[in-house]
Parts: sequence; C-alpha cells; structure tokens
Amino acid sequence: MQQTTPSAPAPAAAKPKPPAPPPEFREGDIAGMDGDALIRILNDAGSSEFQKAKACQRLGELGAKEAVPALAALLSHERLSTYARHGLEPIADPSADDALRGSLTKLKGDLLIGVINSIAKRRDAEAGPALAKMIYAADPEVARAAASALGHIGGASSAKTLHTALEKTDGMKRMTIADAILVCAERLLASGSRDQALAIYASLSSTNVPKPARLAAMAAIIREETSISRPR
Repeated sequence: MQQTTPSAPAPAAAKPKPPAPPPEFREGDIAGMDGDALIRILNDAGSSEFQKAKACQRLGELGAKEAVPALAALLSHERLSTYARHGLEPIADPSADDALRGSLTKLKGDLLIGVINSIAKRRDAEAGPALAKMIYAADPEVARAAASALGHIGGASSAKTLHTALEKTDGMKRMTIADAILVCAERLLASGSRDQALAIYASLSSTNVPKPARLAAMAAIIREETSISRPR
C-alpha cells in the first residue's frame, strides 16, 4: 500500500493590528508638551474632554503655576473637575490654594466634596474658617468631608473648631468629628507639640465621646506615657 505524506499545517494567519486611535484620543503628544501648549488645550473650546483630562494630568506633573487659572475654570465641570483638582494639587504656588478655596462657595455635592478633599491634601490652613461653617452643612457628606479636612489640616485652631462642633452634633457626623480630632492630635504630636496632643487625647477620654474615638484616645495616652522616648 502506498503511504501518503501528511501535508504541512497552513501558516497561522497574522493577527490584525489594532486600529490606531483617532488623533483626539492620542496621549503621546500631550505627554511631551510644555506648559504653554497644555494651557492652550484647556482654553481651546475645540479640544476634546480626553485631551483636556490628559493636559490636566500633565500640568500636575509639571507643577506649572501659570496653569492655575485654566485648571480652576474646570473645577465646576461635571466630568473634568477631578482631573483639574489633580492638576492643581501638586502646584506649590499659593495661587492653587486660592483657586480651590475660592470654589468652595460656588460648588455643591460631589464637586464640592472633591475640592474639600484637595484642600485637605494641601493642608491649607486659610480654608479653616470656611470649613468650620461647612461642618454644619445640610448635606451630611459635605459636613463630614469638611470635618475630616480640618483634621488633616491640623493645628490648635482646627482642634478648637472641631471640639466645639463635637458638642453640637450627633450620629455619624459626630463620629467623623471625633476621628478628625484624633487626626489633629496626631498632627500636633508629629510636629513636636506633645503637651497639646496629650491634652486633646485627654479631652476625648470622657464618656460623652463616641466609644471608638474614646478608646483610640486612651490607647494613644498609654502609648505616649509608656514610650521610652517620652520626655522625663
């Protein structure tokens, strides 16, 4: 019987290349732009939201103070506000603080909460008075964000504001305020203000303070008083 030689398998078809994204969705060029070019993208009504989002991110990397007005103009944009905040947060110039602080009275809901969170990251003490009022906002999420921001900003003034609010609030808002006071104490401790921090911990040890915060404060006092590095 005549044997047949098996035929070689057909070569696999080459995988098709993925289609190239349209120009308005290409970020490679934006990643190499300087500050002036990026600002032009933000100010150009014809730029896509994708291009503006990438420009915001790049401006944050550059830390260009010249970009503050263009970034601030996007804080009220429903979809680009987050990118604008991320562009502003790393800019060391005080104008970035001014822009975030100035938007507190212009925004509501999630956009306002986002700005409050950015202020907390930058620890802008000048925002303290505005945040103190927002602790009593009708929107509970805004109120909690304001209290938390004061805790992150820290300092004796923030601690005093939060203590006053602790006596006037209840429920989850009160829990958030107590937690923020604990953060204030930790900030003071880290800055070397040990006596002030211990006084705050002691003030949180009373029975009218939410139990989790009370226990955390008592644990902090024990930690500090038994530390081998404590002043003697």
